[in-house]
Amino acid sequence: MTRDKGGAPRSAIERIGEKAGRSWPSIEAAARLSAETRARLAALLREQIPCDTSAVVFGSLARGEYTTGSDLDWTLLIDGQADEGHFSQVQAITKILREAKFHEPGPTGVFGNVAFSHPILHQIGGQEDTNKNTTQRILLLLESLAIGTPDAHERVLRLVLSRYVEDDRGLLYGSKREIIPMFLLNDIVRYWRTVAVDFVYKQRERSSGWALRNAKLRMSRKLIFVSGLITCFGFELFGKDRATWTDDGDRISTPEFVRFLRERIRVTPLESLAEVLLRPSISAETARMLFDSYNAFLALLSNEEERDRLKQLPLDELGSDPTFRRVRDIGREFQGGLNRLFFEEDPELRKLIQTYGVF
Repeated sequence: MTRDKGGAPRSAIERIGEKAGRSWPSIEAAARLSAETRARLAALLREQIPCDTSAVVFGSLARGEYTTGSDLDWTLLIDGQADEGHFSQVQAITKILREAKFHEPGPTGVFGNVAFSHPILHQIGGQEDTNKNTTQRILLLLESLAIGTPDAHERVLRLVLSRYVEDDRGLLYGSKREIIPMFLLNDIVRYWRTVAVDFVYKQRERSSGWALRNAKLRMSRKLIFVSGLITCFGFELFGKDRATWTDDGDRISTPEFVRFLRERIRVTPLESLAEVLLRPSISAETARMLFDSYNAFLALLSNEEERDRLKQLPLDELGSDPTFRRVRDIGREFQGGLNRLFFEEDPELRKLIQTYGVF
């Protein structure tokens, strides 16, 4: 890791800011508020977490993008036997967070309650793999952090990654093949498409909040998908120096690959994006397009008046509303940067996305 003159590690976002000749105050402010909020939560919930569970946060707080108007998406993750005390524990946590004036999760039921490890782990792709279960699993991998005791969270993450790798027949065989976790990649793609379809359903079902959900779909939800792609391409992009040939001719063993993936998903989506943008073939202009637009998105969400406007905006005013026009412009700039990143500037990324992300 690169260090500054004082010897402190410099993040990928700091380094890409240097490459792009930019600073992004809204991204920096959201990261600071996220760290402060996680510390506050840890203090509030210190006595509330049983040994076979972890309190897990998702969304902007886990990604380091928390703003004053953000919802607090959380769940009590249970890796053990069901216990009638778990329901009381959820009620107690809900009461504490409500009294502390946190914004409550949305009405979908995905957050603000318990999640059991068994369906998350064992129902991948099965008849019981509901939208809720898929969402919990993929977000657990791509944007979750334990508050307080992390043991259950760590166990479930390791088991889920092991399931994806061990069931991916043929993944680690053949010296000339790229190491791509296709089982995991396909589930991440499925999650992204489910989110896009679910967005249209919610537009029909709910009378308000469409514009804010649209902004998030264009930006933060898309960033989660991008970080998932980068995670699945991670060994080819960042791990080749770890290649060790096994007796069977494999480049990496299954346990080693699971550990590698676990390291990759510790990286926040924005940090993951910044790491890819540091590749020599990627231009400073592409970095500016992506991080300037994401900084503008977080600035908009941090503005209480604009955020409330998006929450309340009627569908018939979308075409004329200046705030929503800004959302569309920001989203188009972000998409333009992604097009340059994945399809235009870096031959290796273009090959990976065309071979594995499209077909």
